Amino acid sequence: MANVTYDAVTKRFDDAIAVDGLDLEIADGEFLVLVGPSGCGKSTALRMLAGLEDLSEGRILIGDRVVNHVAPADRDVAMVFQSYALYPHMTVYDNLAFGLRNQKVPKGEIDERVRNAAQILDMEELIKRKPKQLSGGQRQRVALGRAIVREPAAFLMDEPLSNLDAALRVQTRAEILKLQQRLGTTTIYVTHDQVEAMTMGDRIAVLRSGVLQQVGTPEELYTRPTNVFVARFIGSPAMNIVEVESTSDGGHDVLTSKGFQIELPQGTLGRVETDVASNGLVVGFRPEHLVLANGSGSALARIPATADVVEYLGDEQLVHLHAGEIGLMAKLDIDSGRVAIGKDVTLAVPLDKLHLFDRTTEQSVTPAHA
Repeated sequence: MANVTYDAVTKRFDDAIAVDGLDLEIADGEFLVLVGPSGCGKSTALRMLAGLEDLSEGRILIGDRVVNHVAPADRDVAMVFQSYALYPHMTVYDNLAFGLRNQKVPKGEIDERVRNAAQILDMEELIKRKPKQLSGGQRQRVALGRAIVREPAAFLMDEPLSNLDAALRVQTRAEILKLQQRLGTTTIYVTHDQVEAMTMGDRIAVLRSGVLQQVGTPEELYTRPTNVFVARFIGSPAMNIVEVESTSDGGHDVLTSKGFQIELPQGTLGRVETDVASNGLVVGFRPEHLVLANGSGSALARIPATADVVEYLGDEQLVHLHAGEIGLMAKLDIDSGRVAIGKDVTLAVPLDKLHLFDRTTEQSVTPAHA
Protein backbone atom coordinates (compact mmCIF):
# COMPACT_ATOMS: atom_id res chain seq x y z
CA MET A 1 0.00 0.00 0.00
CA ALA A 2 1.10 3.57 -0.58
CA ASN A 3 -0.07 7.15 -0.82
CA VAL A 4 -0.55 8.64 -4.30
CA THR A 5 0.26 12.24 -5.25
CA TYR A 6 -0.66 14.31 -8.30
CA ASP A 7 1.72 17.28 -8.37
CA ALA A 8 0.61 20.02 -10.83
CA VAL A 9 -0.32 17.36 -13.39
CA THR A 10 -1.45 18.54 -16.83
CA LYS A 11 -2.42 16.49 -19.87
CA ARG A 12 -2.87 17.99 -23.33
CA PHE A 13 -4.22 16.34 -26.44
CA ASP A 14 -3.05 18.68 -29.22
CA ASP A 15 -4.72 22.00 -28.30
CA ALA A 16 -7.22 20.47 -25.86
CA ILE A 17 -6.42 20.35 -22.14
CA ALA A 18 -7.90 17.21 -20.57
CA VAL A 19 -6.39 17.70 -17.09
CA ASP A 20 -5.24 21.13 -15.97
CA GLY A 21 -2.75 21.53 -13.12
CA LEU A 22 -4.16 18.77 -10.90
CA ASP A 23 -2.86 18.86 -7.31
CA LEU A 24 -4.24 15.99 -5.25
CA GLU A 25 -2.96 13.67 -2.55
CA ILE A 26 -4.57 10.33 -1.75
CA ALA A 27 -3.59 8.93 1.64
CA ASP A 28 -2.37 5.38 2.20
CA GLY A 29 -5.43 3.13 2.47
CA GLU A 30 -7.89 5.86 1.44
CA PHE A 31 -10.85 5.31 -0.89
CA LEU A 32 -10.94 8.43 -3.10
CA VAL A 33 -13.56 8.95 -5.78
CA LEU A 34 -12.90 11.09 -8.86
CA VAL A 35 -16.28 12.33 -10.08
CA GLY A 36 -17.53 14.67 -12.76
CA PRO A 37 -19.48 14.78 -16.01
CA SER A 38 -18.33 13.03 -19.18
CA GLY A 39 -15.20 14.63 -20.61
CA CYS A 40 -14.09 16.26 -17.34
CA GLY A 41 -10.71 14.47 -17.29
CA LYS A 42 -11.30 11.92 -14.53
CA SER A 43 -10.49 8.82 -16.60
CA THR A 44 -7.46 10.58 -18.11
CA ALA A 45 -6.19 11.33 -14.60
CA LEU A 46 -6.55 7.65 -13.72
CA ARG A 47 -4.89 6.47 -16.93
CA MET A 48 -1.90 8.74 -16.28
CA LEU A 49 -1.52 7.16 -12.86
CA ALA A 50 -1.69 3.70 -14.45
CA GLY A 51 0.93 4.67 -17.04
CA LEU A 52 -1.46 4.36 -19.97
CA GLU A 53 -1.15 8.07 -20.79
CA ASP A 54 1.96 10.26 -20.67
CA LEU A 55 1.96 13.49 -18.66
CA SER A 56 2.36 16.82 -20.43
CA GLU A 57 3.50 18.54 -17.22
CA GLY A 58 3.87 17.79 -13.53
CA ARG A 59 4.66 14.65 -11.54
CA ILE A 60 2.83 11.62 -10.22
CA LEU A 61 4.22 9.86 -7.16
CA ILE A 62 3.32 6.46 -5.74
CA GLY A 63 4.73 6.52 -2.25
CA ASP A 64 7.96 8.51 -2.54
CA ARG A 65 8.71 7.32 -6.09
CA VAL A 66 8.10 9.54 -9.11
CA VAL A 67 6.54 7.26 -11.74
CA ASN A 68 6.32 9.60 -14.75
CA HIS A 69 8.64 7.40 -16.82
CA VAL A 70 8.03 4.05 -15.09
CA ALA A 71 6.44 1.36 -17.26
CA PRO A 72 2.83 0.46 -16.37
CA ALA A 73 3.82 -3.06 -15.34
CA ASP A 74 6.34 -1.68 -12.84
CA ARG A 75 4.07 0.84 -11.10
CA ASP A 76 2.59 -1.68 -8.66
CA VAL A 77 -1.00 -0.70 -9.41
CA ALA A 78 -3.91 -2.83 -10.62
CA MET A 79 -6.69 -1.43 -12.79
CA VAL A 80 -10.31 -2.54 -13.12
CA PHE A 81 -11.97 -1.27 -16.28
CA GLN A 82 -15.55 -0.55 -17.29
CA SER A 83 -15.42 -3.60 -19.55
CA TYR A 84 -14.55 -6.84 -17.80
CA ALA A 85 -11.82 -7.66 -20.39
CA LEU A 86 -11.79 -11.36 -19.50
CA TYR A 87 -10.27 -14.00 -21.74
CA PRO A 88 -13.34 -15.93 -23.00
CA HIS A 89 -11.45 -19.20 -23.63
CA MET A 90 -9.98 -19.32 -20.11
CA THR A 91 -11.57 -20.46 -16.88
CA VAL A 92 -11.99 -18.07 -13.97
CA TYR A 93 -8.94 -19.65 -12.36
CA ASP A 94 -6.80 -19.07 -15.45
CA ASN A 95 -8.08 -15.50 -15.87
CA LEU A 96 -6.97 -14.77 -12.31
CA ALA A 97 -3.65 -16.53 -12.70
CA PHE A 98 -2.72 -15.18 -16.14
CA GLY A 99 -0.98 -11.98 -15.03
CA LEU A 100 0.94 -13.77 -12.28
CA ARG A 101 2.18 -16.40 -14.71
CA ASN A 102 3.47 -13.66 -16.99
CA GLN A 103 5.38 -12.25 -14.02
CA LYS A 104 6.98 -15.69 -13.44
CA VAL A 105 5.45 -15.97 -9.97
CA PRO A 106 6.03 -19.51 -8.57
CA LYS A 107 3.19 -21.93 -9.26
CA GLY A 108 2.46 -22.58 -5.58
CA GLU A 109 2.19 -18.88 -4.81
CA ILE A 110 -0.09 -18.35 -7.82
CA ASP A 111 -2.44 -21.04 -6.58
CA GLU A 112 -2.46 -19.57 -3.07
CA ARG A 113 -3.20 -16.04 -4.30
CA VAL A 114 -5.93 -17.16 -6.72
CA ARG A 115 -7.73 -19.27 -4.15
CA ASN A 116 -7.43 -16.48 -1.55
CA ALA A 117 -8.97 -13.98 -3.99
CA ALA A 118 -11.74 -16.44 -4.85
CA GLN A 119 -12.49 -16.84 -1.15
CA ILE A 120 -12.51 -13.09 -0.52
CA LEU A 121 -14.95 -12.55 -3.40
CA ASP A 122 -17.09 -15.60 -2.58
CA MET A 123 -16.55 -17.24 -5.97
CA GLU A 124 -14.76 -20.45 -5.03
CA GLU A 125 -17.46 -22.47 -6.81
CA LEU A 126 -16.91 -20.48 -10.02
CA ILE A 127 -13.20 -20.99 -10.65
CA LYS A 128 -13.72 -23.80 -13.19
CA ARG A 129 -16.29 -21.86 -15.22
CA LYS A 130 -15.64 -19.74 -18.29
CA PRO A 131 -16.86 -16.11 -18.61
CA LYS A 132 -19.83 -17.03 -20.82
CA GLN A 133 -21.17 -19.13 -17.93
CA LEU A 134 -21.13 -16.16 -15.54
CA SER A 135 -23.57 -13.33 -14.85
CA GLY A 136 -22.53 -9.70 -15.23
CA GLY A 137 -21.96 -9.34 -11.49
CA GLN A 138 -19.88 -12.52 -11.38
CA ARG A 139 -17.74 -11.30 -14.30
CA GLN A 140 -17.13 -8.05 -12.48
CA ARG A 141 -16.02 -9.99 -9.41
CA VAL A 142 -13.54 -11.90 -11.57
CA ALA A 143 -12.19 -8.56 -12.85
CA LEU A 144 -11.81 -7.43 -9.23
CA GLY A 145 -10.15 -10.72 -8.35
CA ARG A 146 -7.62 -10.25 -11.11
CA ALA A 147 -6.62 -6.98 -9.45
CA ILE A 148 -6.56 -8.51 -5.95
CA VAL A 149 -4.18 -11.36 -6.82
CA ARG A 150 -1.52 -8.83 -7.79
CA GLU A 151 -1.49 -7.43 -4.24
CA PRO A 152 -0.80 -3.93 -5.58
CA ALA A 153 -0.01 -0.68 -3.80
CA ALA A 154 -3.18 0.83 -5.25
CA PHE A 155 -6.40 -0.23 -6.96
CA LEU A 156 -7.53 1.93 -9.89
CA MET A 157 -11.18 1.51 -10.88
CA ASP A 158 -12.59 3.17 -14.00
CA GLU A 159 -16.43 3.12 -13.83
CA PRO A 160 -16.49 -0.61 -13.01
CA LEU A 161 -20.24 -0.73 -12.33
CA SER A 162 -21.58 1.09 -15.39
CA ASN A 163 -22.37 -2.15 -17.28
CA LEU A 164 -24.48 -3.57 -14.43
CA ASP A 165 -28.21 -3.14 -13.89
CA ALA A 166 -29.45 -0.94 -11.03
CA ALA A 167 -29.95 -3.69 -8.43
CA LEU A 168 -26.62 -5.33 -9.21
CA ARG A 169 -24.85 -1.96 -9.03
CA VAL A 170 -26.04 -1.52 -5.44
CA GLN A 171 -24.94 -5.05 -4.50
CA THR A 172 -21.53 -4.81 -6.19
CA ARG A 173 -20.99 -1.34 -4.72
CA ALA A 174 -21.33 -2.83 -1.26
CA GLU A 175 -19.00 -5.69 -2.17
CA ILE A 176 -16.31 -3.29 -3.37
CA LEU A 177 -16.58 -1.26 -0.16
CA LYS A 178 -16.32 -4.34 2.05
CA LEU A 179 -13.39 -5.56 -0.02
CA GLN A 180 -11.51 -2.26 0.28
CA GLN A 181 -12.14 -2.07 4.02
CA ARG A 182 -10.91 -5.64 4.43
CA LEU A 183 -7.75 -5.21 2.34
CA GLY A 184 -7.02 -1.58 3.27
CA THR A 185 -5.55 -0.90 -0.17
CA THR A 186 -5.38 2.66 -1.50
CA THR A 187 -8.19 2.95 -4.06
CA ILE A 188 -8.91 5.59 -6.69
CA TYR A 189 -12.37 5.12 -8.15
CA VAL A 190 -13.67 6.99 -11.20
CA THR A 191 -17.40 7.51 -11.80
CA HIS A 192 -19.83 10.02 -13.28
CA ASP A 193 -22.50 8.83 -10.83
CA GLN A 194 -22.60 11.15 -7.84
CA VAL A 195 -24.66 8.62 -5.84
CA GLU A 196 -21.76 6.15 -6.15
CA ALA A 197 -19.38 8.92 -5.14
CA MET A 198 -21.40 9.90 -2.07
CA THR A 199 -21.90 6.35 -0.82
CA MET A 200 -18.42 4.96 -1.50
CA GLY A 201 -15.74 7.60 -1.05
CA ASP A 202 -13.82 8.51 2.08
CA ARG A 203 -13.26 11.70 0.10
CA ILE A 204 -14.55 12.94 -3.25
CA ALA A 205 -12.65 15.02 -5.81
CA VAL A 206 -14.93 16.86 -8.24
CA LEU A 207 -13.52 17.69 -11.68
CA ARG A 208 -14.90 20.03 -14.32
CA SER A 209 -13.23 20.55 -17.71
CA GLY A 210 -10.00 19.11 -16.31
CA VAL A 211 -9.91 21.46 -13.31
CA LEU A 212 -10.28 20.27 -9.71
CA GLN A 213 -13.26 22.10 -8.21
CA GLN A 214 -13.33 20.75 -4.67
CA VAL A 215 -12.08 17.80 -2.66
CA GLY A 216 -13.47 16.72 0.70
CA THR A 217 -15.64 14.23 2.51
CA PRO A 218 -19.12 13.53 1.12
CA GLU A 219 -20.60 15.56 3.99
CA GLU A 220 -18.34 18.55 3.26
CA LEU A 221 -19.27 18.61 -0.41
CA TYR A 222 -22.97 18.25 0.35
CA THR A 223 -23.17 20.84 3.14
CA ARG A 224 -20.47 23.30 2.04
CA PRO A 225 -20.09 23.26 -1.76
CA THR A 226 -17.42 25.63 -2.92
CA ASN A 227 -19.26 26.79 -6.05
CA VAL A 228 -22.47 26.42 -8.06
CA PHE A 229 -21.12 23.53 -10.12
CA VAL A 230 -20.34 21.38 -7.08
CA ALA A 231 -23.61 22.41 -5.42
CA ARG A 232 -25.63 21.18 -8.41
CA PHE A 233 -23.52 18.12 -9.17
CA ILE A 234 -23.50 16.69 -5.64
CA GLY A 235 -26.97 15.73 -4.47
CA SER A 236 -29.92 14.10 -6.22
CA PRO A 237 -32.12 15.74 -7.38
CA ALA A 238 -29.85 18.71 -8.09
CA MET A 239 -29.88 21.81 -5.91
CA ASN A 240 -32.31 24.58 -6.90
CA ILE A 241 -30.29 27.58 -8.12
CA VAL A 242 -32.01 30.98 -8.41
CA GLU A 243 -30.62 34.40 -9.36
CA VAL A 244 -31.62 37.10 -6.87
CA GLU A 245 -31.16 40.80 -6.17
CA SER A 246 -30.35 41.85 -2.62
CA THR A 247 -31.78 44.80 -0.69
CA SER A 248 -32.42 45.82 2.91
CA ASP A 249 -35.98 46.59 3.97
CA GLY A 250 -37.70 46.99 7.32
CA GLY A 251 -34.96 45.49 9.42
CA HIS A 252 -34.43 42.52 7.09
CA ASP A 253 -32.09 41.67 4.27
CA VAL A 254 -34.23 40.65 1.30
CA LEU A 255 -33.39 38.42 -1.66
CA THR A 256 -35.74 39.03 -4.60
CA SER A 257 -36.07 36.73 -7.61
CA LYS A 258 -38.52 36.72 -10.52
CA GLY A 259 -40.89 34.56 -8.54
CA PHE A 260 -40.52 35.11 -4.80
CA GLN A 261 -38.72 36.92 -1.98
CA ILE A 262 -36.66 35.54 0.88
CA GLU A 263 -36.20 37.57 4.05
CA LEU A 264 -32.93 37.02 5.91
CA PRO A 265 -32.03 38.26 9.39
CA GLN A 266 -30.64 41.78 9.26
CA GLY A 267 -26.87 41.76 8.95
CA THR A 268 -26.66 38.49 7.00
CA LEU A 269 -25.60 40.23 3.80
CA GLY A 270 -23.25 42.43 5.81
CA ARG A 271 -21.04 39.37 6.11
CA VAL A 272 -20.88 39.13 2.31
CA GLU A 273 -18.44 41.41 0.48
CA THR A 274 -20.21 44.62 -0.55
CA ASP A 275 -19.29 44.47 -4.25
CA VAL A 276 -20.44 40.84 -4.46
CA ALA A 277 -23.82 41.61 -2.89
CA SER A 278 -24.34 44.65 -5.10
CA ASN A 279 -23.34 42.89 -8.32
CA GLY A 280 -25.85 40.09 -7.81
CA LEU A 281 -26.17 36.84 -5.95
CA VAL A 282 -27.39 33.34 -6.57
CA VAL A 283 -29.28 31.49 -3.85
CA GLY A 284 -29.34 27.71 -3.68
CA PHE A 285 -31.41 25.25 -1.67
CA ARG A 286 -31.80 21.51 -1.98
CA PRO A 287 -35.10 19.86 -2.98
CA GLU A 288 -35.01 17.62 0.11
CA HIS A 289 -34.85 20.67 2.40
CA LEU A 290 -38.14 22.04 1.08
CA VAL A 291 -41.32 21.20 2.97
CA LEU A 292 -44.96 22.19 2.65
CA ALA A 293 -45.37 25.25 4.85
CA ASN A 294 -47.54 24.81 7.91
CA GLY A 295 -48.05 28.03 9.83
CA SER A 296 -45.29 30.61 10.13
CA GLY A 297 -41.74 30.56 11.34
CA SER A 298 -39.10 33.25 11.54
CA ALA A 299 -36.37 30.78 10.65
CA LEU A 300 -38.06 29.73 7.42
CA ALA A 301 -38.11 31.17 3.92
CA ARG A 302 -41.57 30.83 2.36
CA ILE A 303 -42.04 30.32 -1.38
CA PRO A 304 -45.48 30.29 -3.05
CA ALA A 305 -45.47 27.95 -6.07
CA THR A 306 -47.65 25.84 -8.36
CA ALA A 307 -47.13 22.12 -9.00
CA ASP A 308 -46.52 21.18 -12.65
CA VAL A 309 -45.46 17.52 -12.47
CA VAL A 310 -45.52 15.04 -9.59
CA GLU A 311 -43.38 11.88 -9.61
CA TYR A 312 -44.67 9.37 -7.06
CA LEU A 313 -41.89 7.17 -5.59
CA GLY A 314 -43.74 5.34 -2.83
CA ASP A 315 -42.34 6.92 0.33
CA GLU A 316 -41.71 10.30 -1.28
CA GLN A 317 -42.73 12.48 -4.20
CA LEU A 318 -40.60 14.59 -6.53
CA VAL A 319 -42.60 17.71 -7.34
CA HIS A 320 -41.71 20.00 -10.26
CA LEU A 321 -43.08 23.48 -9.58
CA HIS A 322 -42.92 27.02 -10.83
CA ALA A 323 -42.80 30.16 -8.71
CA GLY A 324 -43.41 33.01 -11.12
CA GLU A 325 -40.78 32.52 -13.82
CA ILE A 326 -38.65 30.24 -11.63
CA GLY A 327 -38.68 26.47 -11.99
CA LEU A 328 -38.13 24.52 -8.78
CA MET A 329 -37.87 20.92 -7.60
CA ALA A 330 -39.07 19.69 -4.19
CA LYS A 331 -38.55 16.25 -2.65
CA LEU A 332 -41.45 15.82 -0.23
CA ASP A 333 -42.58 13.09 2.13
CA ILE A 334 -45.82 11.34 1.23
CA ASP A 335 -46.84 11.78 4.89
CA SER A 336 -47.21 15.51 4.26
CA GLY A 337 -49.94 14.73 1.72
CA ARG A 338 -49.99 13.98 -2.00
CA VAL A 339 -49.52 17.09 -4.12
CA ALA A 340 -51.91 17.40 -7.07
CA ILE A 341 -50.83 18.74 -10.45
CA GLY A 342 -51.89 22.37 -10.77
CA LYS A 343 -52.22 22.83 -7.02
CA ASP A 344 -50.96 26.08 -5.46
CA VAL A 345 -48.74 25.37 -2.46
CA THR A 346 -46.44 27.29 -0.15
CA LEU A 347 -43.02 25.78 0.32
CA ALA A 348 -40.71 26.51 3.22
CA VAL A 349 -36.98 26.04 3.59
CA PRO A 350 -34.91 26.64 6.75
CA LEU A 351 -32.73 29.72 6.43
CA ASP A 352 -29.67 27.77 7.58
CA LYS A 353 -30.08 25.51 4.53
CA LEU A 354 -29.68 28.38 2.07
CA HIS A 355 -26.46 28.76 0.09
CA LEU A 356 -25.28 32.06 -1.38
CA PHE A 357 -23.02 32.33 -4.44
CA ASP A 358 -21.42 35.20 -6.33
CA ARG A 359 -23.39 35.47 -9.58
CA THR A 360 -20.30 36.38 -11.60
CA THR A 361 -17.73 33.88 -10.30
CA GLU A 362 -20.27 31.30 -9.06
CA GLN A 363 -18.09 30.85 -5.96
CA SER A 364 -19.71 30.36 -2.56
CA VAL A 365 -20.09 33.48 -0.43
CA THR A 366 -22.26 31.84 2.23
CA PRO A 367 -21.24 33.35 5.60
CA ALA A 368 -19.31 30.71 7.53
CA HIS A 369 -21.42 31.16 10.65
CA ALA A 370 -24.77 31.69 8.90
